[in-house]
Amino acid sequence: MKIVAVTACPVGIAHTYMAAENLQKAGEALGVTIKVETQGSIGVENALTEKDIEEADGVIIASDKEVSKDRFIGKKLIATGVQEGIRNPEQLIKRIQTGDVSVYQAQLASAEGVKKKRKEKENPIYKHLMSGVSYMIPFIVVGGLLIAIALTLGGEQTPGGIVIPEDSFWKKIEDIGAASFSFMVPILAGFIAVSIADRPGLAPGIIGGFIAANGSFYGSEAGAGFIGGIIAGFLAGYITLAIKKIKVPQALQPVMPIIFIPILATLIVGLLFVYVIGAPVSQVFESLTAWLEGMQGASSILLALILGAMIAVDMGGPFNKVAFLFGSAMIAEGNYEIMGPIAVAICIPPLGMGLATFINKRKYQPAEQQAGKASFTMGLFGITEGAIPFAAQDPLRVIPSIVVGSMTGSMLAMLGNVGDRVAHGGPIVAVLGAVDNVLMFFLAAVIGTLVTAILVNLLKKDVVSSTLDSQSNKQTEAVNDQISSLNTRNEQDKKLYIRKLTDIVTVDLVDTDLKGATRDEVIDELINKMDRDGILSDKEIYRQAVIAREKEGTTGMGMNIAIPHGKSSAVNKPAVAFGIKHDGVDWNSLDHTAAKIIFMIAVPEKNAGDEHLKILQMLSRKLMDDQFRKQLLDVANKEEAYQLLDEIQ
Repeated sequence: MKIVAVTACPVGIAHTYMAAENLQKAGEALGVTIKVETQGSIGVENALTEKDIEEADGVIIASDKEVSKDRFIGKKLIATGVQEGIRNPEQLIKRIQTGDVSVYQAQLASAEGVKKKRKEKENPIYKHLMSGVSYMIPFIVVGGLLIAIALTLGGEQTPGGIVIPEDSFWKKIEDIGAASFSFMVPILAGFIAVSIADRPGLAPGIIGGFIAANGSFYGSEAGAGFIGGIIAGFLAGYITLAIKKIKVPQALQPVMPIIFIPILATLIVGLLFVYVIGAPVSQVFESLTAWLEGMQGASSILLALILGAMIAVDMGGPFNKVAFLFGSAMIAEGNYEIMGPIAVAICIPPLGMGLATFINKRKYQPAEQQAGKASFTMGLFGITEGAIPFAAQDPLRVIPSIVVGSMTGSMLAMLGNVGDRVAHGGPIVAVLGAVDNVLMFFLAAVIGTLVTAILVNLLKKDVVSSTLDSQSNKQTEAVNDQISSLNTRNEQDKKLYIRKLTDIVTVDLVDTDLKGATRDEVIDELINKMDRDGILSDKEIYRQAVIAREKEGTTGMGMNIAIPHGKSSAVNKPAVAFGIKHDGVDWNSLDHTAAKIIFMIAVPEKNAGDEHLKILQMLSRKLMDDQFRKQLLDVANKEEAYQLLDEIQ
């Protein structure tokens, strides 16, 4: 016989894993093959496949939160609480063996309820934007690095800028890089639309992104850049989605996704950009160029600040293009001291974001750290777009940081009379001899880069990571969705860096002979240990958090285990205190056993999500081992206990 099961609990993950472990053990004892999917707050693990479900003779759902049953239609199904999975796993399995179970048939109302619940959990803006960004990044990296290589190895300085000879090998490399760059905005828009409306949104999104990036459609030299691409992507996606909902005759339904929907959505998005969105944008930027031309002379410092901000704010988009074209026009008039500040500002966003990832790696995902290396390299060659992946993922912190850095560098360059005789930016122009006052050029670029790197990391310092919240599953159906956002950790944020329990347990936090006669007395003993070890800033506030958690439901897990825990602003850093109460203490445990093995978890409130769940996951899995629990109870001193705790990871 084969059985599949799902365990889940809303408060913590310990119950989830205990129920899963007990069901697996009961299955082995009864000669039943059982696979258990866990849906704790850490996300879905050991997911059931369609084949698993198809081959199963029955289904057990031991959960205290909503679990969709749609995939189990037509199967014998038991739906019960997670405590039953912990306390009575054999009885649940025997019910399926004896056929004392009804076949699940989904009702229309329940199916609609599940669909509604899923919809409420969605965070569409973030999800759709990140989908587009993830597909766009490779085009930025490939294009930027190929152009940088071509400029370095094949570029020649001319009065009109750094030029690669038309008949050279390096010109072909530059063309390939430029081709990659040209796909950047359309791909961003296309996959935002796909995320919203599935494959019918792809063509409208890509075509809309292409129109957004090419101002010739609506009379603008600059175009709308990646910001326009985002607008086009969301327009295409939601317009496509709206068209999909239109009821049509059944005969037309098969061709709607491949013919009518893409055509209609593309026309609407394209015409909106040409006649509604693009034309006003063109007028705005033409007026902006004229305004900048009037700010030379006495207003040179203010002009430098404005140009620096424009270069950085959209990283190759319309504001950037207007400032760059203005500087290029001044070169033609023999005024090189306008392009000089622009050349400095151009390189600061990618250099600053690259440096930021080097300074504090903990605030960035591994993929972002790799993107930081590419970004830094692009900055050396004056490719501002290297900072786009960071700005797209965290615009509220990244864009102000790069703007301030570029404004700083641009202003210093203007004060230092830095000139640039070619229409390009970054250290590459100085290396090739196109810059007047090279020392001030590099000084301005270095200071601006430092300002950006320091500021962006400071802004991220006090922000609760979306990864944390992701692991409590506030944005999407699984905690893992927010694990992709580690970039807002502070200095004490070590959640995902807890590899084993002894990373946050010291020998001084271990007590192998607890004296308390009641649950609250034992809690106080462990809290006092944490307080003496500097874990707590206010032990009374933390105690209130622990007791409040106990009131929500006992942390006595059964099998002589209790795991009290508290999330509080009074906690300075994540820690676990461990104690043994040999004669046990009543903890109102699920199986009515006295608690003898007690782990107390303390995590800072703002960092609560991941540390709490990571620690619970480690503990719950290891404590399922009967032999390990016996070894803990048999230790002679706290040093021996600490050695055993080192095995928990």
